[in-house]
Amino acid sequence: MVKTYSKHVPGTAFGLVCSPSSNSQYDGKFAYVPALEDVLVWDVKKGTMISMWHEISHIAEVTAILQSPNKSVFAVGYADGSIRLWNSGSNTVVSTFNGHKKSVTALAFDEQGTRLASGSQDTDLILWDVVAEAGLFRLRGHRDQITAIQFITPAELPSTSTASASGLLLTSSKDTFLKLWDLSTQHCIQTVVAHRSEIWTMNVNPAQDLIFTGSGEGELKAWRIDHEALSNGLRETESGEVAKMILPDSSLPLASRHRVSQVAFHPSQPFLAVQSHDRSVEIFRIRSEEEVLKKQARRKKRAKEKLVKDKNQSEKDGNGVEDEESNEVKLVDLFTPYLVVRASGKIRSFDFAENITSKGSLQIMTALSSNAIEVYSVPPPTKSKDVPEAVRTFSVDLPGHRTDVRTLSLSSDDEILASASNGTQDLYMVAEIAIGTKSGEILIYDLASSSLIETILAHTGTVWSLHVRADQRALVSGSADKDVKFWEFERKDATGESAQTRKLLTLVHTRTLKMTDDVLAVKYSPNGKFLAVSLLDSTVKVFYQDSLKFFLSLYGHKLPVLSMDISHDSKLIVTCSADKNVKIWGLDFGDCHKSIFAHDESVMQVAFEKDSHYFWTVGKDKLLKYWDGDKFEHIQNLRGHHGEIWALVLSHQGRFVVTGSHDKSIRVWDKDEDDQIFLEEERERELEMVYENGIADSLNRSDRGIGSGVEGAPVDLAAQAEVTAVSKQTTETLMAGERIMEAIDLADKERAMFQAYEDDMAKLPEDSPMRLQPPPKNQLLAQLDKSPDEYVLWVIEKVRSTALQDALLVLPFGEVVSLMGYLNMWAQKELNIPLVSQIIFFLIKTHHHQIVANRVMRTALIPLRKHLRAALQRQKDILGYNLAALQYIRRRNDADRAAQFYEEEGMDEEKVRARIAEGKKRKRVDIKA
Repeated sequence: MVKTYSKHVPGTAFGLVCSPSSNSQYDGKFAYVPALEDVLVWDVKKGTMISMWHEISHIAEVTAILQSPNKSVFAVGYADGSIRLWNSGSNTVVSTFNGHKKSVTALAFDEQGTRLASGSQDTDLILWDVVAEAGLFRLRGHRDQITAIQFITPAELPSTSTASASGLLLTSSKDTFLKLWDLSTQHCIQTVVAHRSEIWTMNVNPAQDLIFTGSGEGELKAWRIDHEALSNGLRETESGEVAKMILPDSSLPLASRHRVSQVAFHPSQPFLAVQSHDRSVEIFRIRSEEEVLKKQARRKKRAKEKLVKDKNQSEKDGNGVEDEESNEVKLVDLFTPYLVVRASGKIRSFDFAENITSKGSLQIMTALSSNAIEVYSVPPPTKSKDVPEAVRTFSVDLPGHRTDVRTLSLSSDDEILASASNGTQDLYMVAEIAIGTKSGEILIYDLASSSLIETILAHTGTVWSLHVRADQRALVSGSADKDVKFWEFERKDATGESAQTRKLLTLVHTRTLKMTDDVLAVKYSPNGKFLAVSLLDSTVKVFYQDSLKFFLSLYGHKLPVLSMDISHDSKLIVTCSADKNVKIWGLDFGDCHKSIFAHDESVMQVAFEKDSHYFWTVGKDKLLKYWDGDKFEHIQNLRGHHGEIWALVLSHQGRFVVTGSHDKSIRVWDKDEDDQIFLEEERERELEMVYENGIADSLNRSDRGIGSGVEGAPVDLAAQAEVTAVSKQTTETLMAGERIMEAIDLADKERAMFQAYEDDMAKLPEDSPMRLQPPPKNQLLAQLDKSPDEYVLWVIEKVRSTALQDALLVLPFGEVVSLMGYLNMWAQKELNIPLVSQIIFFLIKTHHHQIVANRVMRTALIPLRKHLRAALQRQKDILGYNLAALQYIRRRNDADRAAQFYEEEGMDEEKVRARIAEGKKRKRVDIKA
């Protein structure tokens, strides 16, 4: 009988407030922050998590988040190059876009939220149609990662203008370039060498006439957008040069000279925020031109008064300087430093709340790299000379650690989990918890009151390991001071200073075992007979627990043993080491049963499962692995963490596994009793996954040579063009293409079989005894009650619209010819005409050369053109009729509302006419804010 094992699946993940992989968004109430592969929505006022946006089996990290002008939709970019549109109301994915080969680093919506632009580490810029759920085109030109994107909407265009009506796109990159793209011609119309080093951030003011770019050298530059040049399009000046649309202005001095990592304008208030330091955000107030001129007038007045007193300088010279100064409004005068927001940790990103509070103050949210969120209130400008200060109003930091999760421990009933970070060690003991520290102390905390009961100076070096004996009466500690110390538990009365009424736990030192090297790990055997000690010299010493006599020495690891565990029957000991190996030893003679190369990096921890010889390992390669210690078989790989896994703890009932990682997350892996693992099937599945990913990667290679792929073969010139189509093969598109091929093959065979039957029967007279019953229908088609062409359409409709074009690229030309025939049938029956039109236009564009060269296609395309035109004309007529009806209903509604309004006012026709005439006579007045 084939051996089966219980399967483990990813369960809950917690311990994260926000991860530093992406920017964050804030709408005044909720913070939308990255949490590795998920997006968390926090109510910052209450400090509670509202929802988690998680897609099953997707483990790529979030790298960019952007809220659409349609407030309920968010675009989220991931490290695998995919973009998902999430609906914040239903917490579901609206659509998925695949086009980038590397992580998405910048996102931008247009004003209506119907188009989305994305930039990536692969240097490509892609424009997506959100409504049609398709990629419009890919723009190439940058030589390094794109860091920011902004849509530029030109001013109202005159009828004679040659400029783009589709709008313009502004991008910045680490290649030091600022590029302006025309979306109608799909080309770059201006490239500006903006800085000497990488451009890390870029933003445009709400009026869209001023651009700020920040560099790696700490320089913040301003650029003017010439809207007149934009409206005229690309034209030569009198000197013969092409008119520039982006013009340099000046630099804005900053308080620090660190890298400018983010620049943001407040959406409604005159404020600019700049982050050029790890822990602070500098806020500038934007003055109006009137304010600047008033200030210059005061300065001029003071200068005049000074000149009157100054006898050494002529009055004429003084006046000349003043007039020159007063006529010019400089950028430094417009943007004045207002205050500095200082956070408690390193800031990853910040975002303004759109609305101001009832007191008139602004809110700014900072997402910290230390796994915390802070919201600060910025006071409104006042006439007092006091320096304004930002006040921290809300903070979300309790649900996670500031640093790596280094160790985990479960209570005996599996109900409470303890985690520790920053180099501490912990474990549970009934109602108390003991923690070993780097300073050599053992701290005892009471869980009920969350208070420190006692601090014991146990060692002179770091306490690397603690373990409780199976009878729960004693504790052993191992330290870098080369001592193994034994402690017994005792209860003592609470002192007067303590708030505790019951007896408190304390440790009493009983014995010390001196070792020859630093002690890294200590472990009691479950039967209480042995004590295993791991040393820095890469050996494990086993002693009798009662007499401390030496029993065995386990040597074989090339690097120190970082962790070990003893099986429930005290027959096996498993050790893991920094040499990437796991060794299984017998505790009777100390013989090595098996040495396994377990991980690609150091193996950090190992633990046996309850009442079995199955064990778990975690390593710096981010993997959790499941093993059979009797058959030495690798059972399962579990992926999910995005950093080195430091900690591992198993359920005492064997129901789940918990891991803690460098990415600050704690993950639970549940045992699925209903699903079993067969080792051969698991290995086949892993190989299949590697094979499919390999196919997709090879299809997506842009540098592959034309032909056989031999070195030195000519490179595909289409890959180097400035504008190309958007396509990326994934496992999903390959599978969808295979399903379409299978459906076409099945339908072709079914139609050929019935056609052969009809041809044979046509040769016989109707009363001939040779006439046969029609052949049986395919079982699948009979069950679905569909004809062959309806079945193919049903399969294609099942493919997601975002993956359809890439799935059609997989089809060989023979299948495309068959599909053309089915398209003709669907057009004739008027089945899903929008989808039929989309497919036919894409196929003709993609296979144009083969279609032109192939005479067979002519017979299929002529009837298709006829039927599709007729169907589209009918749909056009229906849409036109419906549109006219809707306009008529709107006019009727407007007229009824106007009549009702005047009836309520008690006006007759003459009064209405008089009111209209009066309105025309009124002079229009422009009110300036």
